[in-house]
Amino acid sequence: MDKDFKRLLPSISKPVRYIDGELNAVNKKSEDVSLTFGLAFPDTYEIAMSYQGINVLYDVLNRCLGGMVACERVFSPWTDMEALLRKECEPLRTLEGGIALKDLDILGVSLQYELSFTNILAMLDLGGIPFRSVDRDASHPIIIGGGPGAFNPEPIADFFDIFLLGDGEEAVVDICDVVIKAKAANLTKEATIRELSKIEGVYVPAYFTVSYNADGTIDEIVKKPDTPDVKRRVAVDINKFPLPESPIIPFMQVVHDRLGVEVARGCTRGCRFCQAGMVYRPLRERDPKLVADYIRRTVAETGYDEVSLLSLSTGDYSAIEPLMCSLMSTFESERVAVSLPSLRVGTLGEKLAGEIKKVRKTGFTIAPEAGTERLRDVINKGITEEALIDGAREIFTLGWRALKLYFMMGMPTETKEDLDGIIRLSKRVRAVSREKGGKPATINVSVAAFVPKPFTPFQWEPQLNIEDTKANLNALRGESRRANLGFKWHSAEMSYLEGVFARGDRRLSAVVERAYELGCRFDAWSDEFRWRLWEEAFKSEGTDTDFYVTRRRSFDETLPWDHLDCGVTKEFLIEECRSALSETGTIPQTPDCRVDRCTDCGVCDHKVVKNVLFDDKNLLKEPVRGIGGGRRSGGVTQELRPLRVRVRFSKVGDIKYLSHLELMNTIMRALRRAQLPVRYSEGFHPHPKLTFATPLPVGLESLDEYMDIELLPLGQYTESSIVERLNNVFPFGIKALEARFIPLQLKSLSAMIKSQSYLTSLLDEPLGLDIESIRVDGILRDFSEKASVEVEVQRKGKTKTVNIKPILRDVTFEQGKSVGFTLLKAEGASVRPLEALSYILGCCAEDLSLIPIQKIKTSF
Repeated sequence: MDKDFKRLLPSISKPVRYIDGELNAVNKKSEDVSLTFGLAFPDTYEIAMSYQGINVLYDVLNRCLGGMVACERVFSPWTDMEALLRKECEPLRTLEGGIALKDLDILGVSLQYELSFTNILAMLDLGGIPFRSVDRDASHPIIIGGGPGAFNPEPIADFFDIFLLGDGEEAVVDICDVVIKAKAANLTKEATIRELSKIEGVYVPAYFTVSYNADGTIDEIVKKPDTPDVKRRVAVDINKFPLPESPIIPFMQVVHDRLGVEVARGCTRGCRFCQAGMVYRPLRERDPKLVADYIRRTVAETGYDEVSLLSLSTGDYSAIEPLMCSLMSTFESERVAVSLPSLRVGTLGEKLAGEIKKVRKTGFTIAPEAGTERLRDVINKGITEEALIDGAREIFTLGWRALKLYFMMGMPTETKEDLDGIIRLSKRVRAVSREKGGKPATINVSVAAFVPKPFTPFQWEPQLNIEDTKANLNALRGESRRANLGFKWHSAEMSYLEGVFARGDRRLSAVVERAYELGCRFDAWSDEFRWRLWEEAFKSEGTDTDFYVTRRRSFDETLPWDHLDCGVTKEFLIEECRSALSETGTIPQTPDCRVDRCTDCGVCDHKVVKNVLFDDKNLLKEPVRGIGGGRRSGGVTQELRPLRVRVRFSKVGDIKYLSHLELMNTIMRALRRAQLPVRYSEGFHPHPKLTFATPLPVGLESLDEYMDIELLPLGQYTESSIVERLNNVFPFGIKALEARFIPLQLKSLSAMIKSQSYLTSLLDEPLGLDIESIRVDGILRDFSEKASVEVEVQRKGKTKTVNIKPILRDVTFEQGKSVGFTLLKAEGASVRPLEALSYILGCCAEDLSLIPIQKIKTSF
């Protein structure tokens, strides 16, 4: 964004969402590339940057085709930023180069969940792009959708030119290659899309016509002549596609603030409710040697202190135990934790759990899914109650005192006994935690309504309506309270809306557009979700929502996604559905095809497309080398006398938009990258021995900041070498100015500070404020004559009166140019720099919020 607009960022919440310059972000000049690709995620920065796929595709696109593609990110602006963009007539732009969306060659949108649909329209609208494909011309970018939502994109088909089904690493390169060649040959947009339709995995909705029966069901889906069948793109061997060489390190604290590493793709378990388990087949594991080497290198380059091994069921990864042992043999001493977010009961052994807890006890979630064994058999979960209890017992025995249990309700054939089983089973788990006496563990029960998804055996089954969902949730909530269980739930209305779009058709595009016009945004955020507006949108378009949600489909009905091929055959899904609904007494179970037999789902040809596993002969034999040679932060070395160093640094430019916690995280990662052996506290949750002076408000620059770091004596460090190491790894905007060793016994920074001085430039006049008319003389004269000067300040939503007479000093004023002042540290009295400036200028603090303030000196 340009400078004039960026100066307005202090007026919105979390401005750090909209600044660039993160470590490893790629900036290319548009004139140096052949194609610009906007990688869009229709949610906020902190949600988007938690998805592994963003980093993967960003890396692939920026490295492909000889570097001739510039891939830049763009995310949904929060509601206050959307309002500001509209007020200033400013288009939504990419983060890195500030390219307006309408000026891109390709805009690729990640479709992760159905409740992001209105955000997609907001991004198109703010980017200057017409919603519907038929209304766009050659001047507009090609709009592509990909991700799990592409397996039934029909409710938003009218808004996209093409969709990509399946794995994207190869396909996005093919797409860019075709578009670059089409641009060189001056092909029309229509001709370019025709060429794109020939790429495996690409679906062009405009090439398929849908007709409907009188009862609202689909009559037929007819494709245009010479249109290829649409079959999911499969990356046969994911080892050929390296993990991101240099993943972006966000300034902002994102939801999953760690290094995510995909160890496997796909699943062979065959849970009948799970769309991902069907559409991402076959199972493809990464070579553990490649995984270990990547983690070693990337932890050192990024400074992350947690690694998350990702897959649909990480505990099923063939090399999980030797990989964990190898990683922890190094990273235990580095204070780098390794977590497994998706563990299945039965895959967590004592050895594996013991490795996980060596650095810190990362959270544990067990997903029984259903409250009884009968219903778990229906969904082919394959977990007995006793195995579940044994797994919980093992977790508690190893020291964990909190556990989350995840359930779904409303699955096919569910009875009241199944529903009651959720609380009964949760109470058993809680009781297990007390077997050895002491305080019971905290058990948090999370329940969501089951939403049938396309390409699963339950795609024909009905979903609960809102009233039944609410009744069940209320009953479970009451029982949980009586059983001293924590209880969290997913909104009944949100689950119902998700159900509408999960199995919806093209007629819903009009509903999405109408809901957007009514003001729907961020529908996946409970605080922003407005069901009343959605009801109005459905009513205005004459849509019967129960037609999509609560109705059972027959096996011979044409489904909106029947013209798309995910690899799993419809015959297999029908057979699985019949097995689940079997009334013979024993519900047939479908085995895990990698350990038993092929289940003939249709995905594998057993030659090219097949399960890729790594058995014992391929596993790691040697431990992974770490960041700094396995330095110790506990044990014997912890007894050596540590060093304490005080670092003076500056924080200017866009870095000023980081919160204090975000600044701390940014600097801590820089310390790791600099290979400085920071000392940690002891106990179950060790913390780095790193302290700062008083926190700076968001948006305030400083030329004179301080932090104290305790280092272990594991190398030769000089004051100058510490400054050099830090400046080699600090992001742009943070600079180490000096470092000096100080005694361990010296008082803390906050205890030593006497005053802090600030300077405010008035040259950049804030909107709506006449600086020249301000006369400070009278205010200062009044200040000097009074014994007490009280001002009102806001703290945690409450108004508080503070006497600033003892703390405000050395006020200087150059008419229309600058204001300087000093704030003393005083017991029981404090004001923020903006509040002091508000008094000095005699203006409301809100009117001054856009004036840049800079801390110029800290006095001890």
